[in-house]
Amino acid sequence: MKPYAVSRSKASAESDGQTLVQAIQVSKRFDVSEPWLNRLIERKPRRYLQAVDQLNLEIKRGETFGLVGESGCGKSTVARLLVGLYACSSGEVRFEGHPLQHIDRIKEKNETSLRRKIQMIFQDPYASLNPRWTVGEIVAEPLKVHRMLDSRASMQERVAVLLAQVGLAASDAERYPHQFSGGQRQRISIARALASEPEFLVCDEPTSALDVSVQAQVLNLMKDLQARRGLTYLFISHNLAVVRHVSDRVGVMYLGRLVEVAPNEDLFDKALHPYTRMLLDAIPDLERTGKDRTPVAGEVPNPLDPPSGCAFHPRCPQAKARCERERPVLSMVDARRQVACFAMTDPAFELDEAR
Repeated sequence: MKPYAVSRSKASAESDGQTLVQAIQVSKRFDVSEPWLNRLIERKPRRYLQAVDQLNLEIKRGETFGLVGESGCGKSTVARLLVGLYACSSGEVRFEGHPLQHIDRIKEKNETSLRRKIQMIFQDPYASLNPRWTVGEIVAEPLKVHRMLDSRASMQERVAVLLAQVGLAASDAERYPHQFSGGQRQRISIARALASEPEFLVCDEPTSALDVSVQAQVLNLMKDLQARRGLTYLFISHNLAVVRHVSDRVGVMYLGRLVEVAPNEDLFDKALHPYTRMLLDAIPDLERTGKDRTPVAGEVPNPLDPPSGCAFHPRCPQAKARCERERPVLSMVDARRQVACFAMTDPAFELDEAR
């Protein structure tokens, strides 16, 4: 019996295929240089960390897009770029066709900002909740910021409805975050995210700190809310088993770049990129006991000193001389998937079909 009883969303199949969120050649680099005086004395140049490099991504309205990869590959940076917490070093993020950097100036017919349509659920529910505020104050904050309700009574009524939607009682509004379990705190985070009636939710490993049984409850809750509200999710996780059960499409990141994007079924049935196959081989599977697997060799390179050419070539069992010189571009290999690997285009490569 699988630990997750979550079925994938039908929302994407029912949607019109319209692009809701789009990243166009988005890059983000951080200045990690030593202080100015140290650099002057030691004659050292500035140092930059390239967290995201030329990201091109489209998320359709109503779908769940899963984003996976090892720690340090840039997933959380992508999440913060797509909600506007980070500004792009280059490139552009668009929401409903509008540049994200201008979204606060764009008003709908009811004079509310488009900003309220984008929300985020953070990895650590306790760290993301103000310990000095009651649950009622936490959930009501988006209502106040976006001026969606005027009276205190209407806010209290709305908070009670939101708490009920995530499986909590109205009386919980008077309690503080430390009085709840981890799963309950994540439900509070979800209620806060839903308060502004968003269309796009970025979920940055929302279940990683929870027990398996609690993970299933939270995931089922999120899928139910998506079905009822028509939400669009970017779901980030290390757990490929979770991603397999909740996502409609999956993107695989490595060292700041997407290396494969494919529909859920295609990626898990037959991954094309060697890195994706390594990640899938690392999933425990009793049905594959005794069969050959490709172990995940080595570690993610230091992003301050990335390899030349294809960033994965030092760990790739199929790497050739071209991989050390040139960087593959994420390209369409059929009507449904994109891969950044010369094995898909160079006849000299022989793709390992053992999987």
